[in-house]
Amino acid sequence: MSATTEKITYTATPEQVAAMHDAFDKALAEVRDELGATYPMIVAGKERTASDTFTVVAPADHEMVIGRFQHGTRQDVDDAVAAARAAFPDWSGRPWQERVAIMKRAAEIIRERKFRLAALLILEAGKNRAESIGEVEEGADLIQTYAEQMEQNHGFQRRLESLDPAERNRSVLRPFGVWAVLAPFNFPHALSAGMSSGALVAGNTVVYKPASLTPLAGYELARAYADAGVPAGVFNYVTGSGSDVGEALALHPDVDGVIFTGSKEVGLELFKEVPTAYPKPVITEMGGKNPTIVTRNADLDKAVEGVVRSAFGYSGQKCSACSRVYIEQPVYDEFMRRLTERTQRVKVGDPAERDTYVGPVIDERAVQRFESAVASAEGGTIRAGGERLTGADFDHGTFVAPTVIDGLPVDHPLFKNEIFLPFIVAAPVDSLDQAIALANDTEYGLTAGIFTEDRSEIERFFDQIEAGVVYANRKGGSTTGAWPGCQSFAGWKASGSTGKGGLGPYYVQQFMREQSQTLVVDSDEEDFFAEEAAGE
Repeated sequence: MSATTEKITYTATPEQVAAMHDAFDKALAEVRDELGATYPMIVAGKERTASDTFTVVAPADHEMVIGRFQHGTRQDVDDAVAAARAAFPDWSGRPWQERVAIMKRAAEIIRERKFRLAALLILEAGKNRAESIGEVEEGADLIQTYAEQMEQNHGFQRRLESLDPAERNRSVLRPFGVWAVLAPFNFPHALSAGMSSGALVAGNTVVYKPASLTPLAGYELARAYADAGVPAGVFNYVTGSGSDVGEALALHPDVDGVIFTGSKEVGLELFKEVPTAYPKPVITEMGGKNPTIVTRNADLDKAVEGVVRSAFGYSGQKCSACSRVYIEQPVYDEFMRRLTERTQRVKVGDPAERDTYVGPVIDERAVQRFESAVASAEGGTIRAGGERLTGADFDHGTFVAPTVIDGLPVDHPLFKNEIFLPFIVAAPVDSLDQAIALANDTEYGLTAGIFTEDRSEIERFFDQIEAGVVYANRKGGSTTGAWPGCQSFAGWKASGSTGKGGLGPYYVQQFMREQSQTLVVDSDEEDFFAEEAAGE
């Protein structure tokens, strides 16, 4: 298998990663030559500009201008929503097989462009090579997976029973209309592709707002959709601030549904504010405070590697990142010794370099949050990290050291609050029961992991942990690395609003509403439900 076809995921082996480097270097050189361009919005299939632009710089080098993007306005939002509404009848009225074919073409186009798109992610988002390519692969697989859900469910048409011999009944899931898609900075390609394609393949139209820190990934997604044959107005791309564009879009009276990935505070506000005249679907994924448990029966080599990869991948800026670890007393000292040594060996630097694992955090606000978190740990022990990195390789970017802290009380805010950084707090526990109780003692419930060679402990963990995505003995990432079709990504408690996750088998149907259809026929009349309701 060649480097261009080898699939790179977040748990790729060193051998797989090495195989793709040469092809990637060429793409990286090409995209560097494109930097600094001005990018339009796309509304009704046409490019449009605003009276003002904002500049996006690389988090690894603030002197590197990624591009200039339009400061959209409420009028742009109005026009985009109107375009999406106008495009809805044709798009939703097409046979679902046509939408599936178009979306599958989009997935293939993304795969063909994966090195280019990944190179842009390195520069714009500060991801390392494996993370960037893994994200592009995930975006394509998300689109493919959601298209296949339509096929597997026969377009979500199902024959129902009849009490009257003359009645023919079926259930049909139908699209809502126009969806607002509000994307985060940390997975600007994969989550944008996943959220939007779930809506699109179901027959909805979309107005999409990327995060202002990473809008170029969204522009490239819009181009991929257009090249795949998504009609004008079906997917609209609008950039700008949260106050001028994001709020106006989410609360727009002609928007029929909202999907958002980001902070708990914004997600809860949307969940409360979006329904106005009548309830509307609001799908939110709102982060986590994800624990890993290490029992006395753990393989410590697996546990250390799994925690480090999960906590420090993409500089801890994943809603699934491990941020707290509970270790049983008999193995606590040895685990912490190994964890500290492994953390100190993590390569931090330019994410474009082949051997970098941890790149920059996204911006100066993230650095300030890091420094505040370190300051709040007074009384604890900083085992590794704890400082902003400076010097020739770091002075033009936003780099912080991967950090491990213990010695804090288990009710300290650092065990409770999401900080979205390469930052772990650890504590000893007396038993698995205590560890599970502490792991559950949070408002979040996204991911969780355990390391133990005792099968009964794994069963207890799976049964009692309050999280939507759980892993046992995952060396590739103790709480991270979910993949489309393999691990559903569902948030419990304050981590999500629907209890049905992205990447999983129940995702697309969230963008649809049920209609029960009854037809009364004469005994010799052809039943036109029969052919379409193949999902009985």
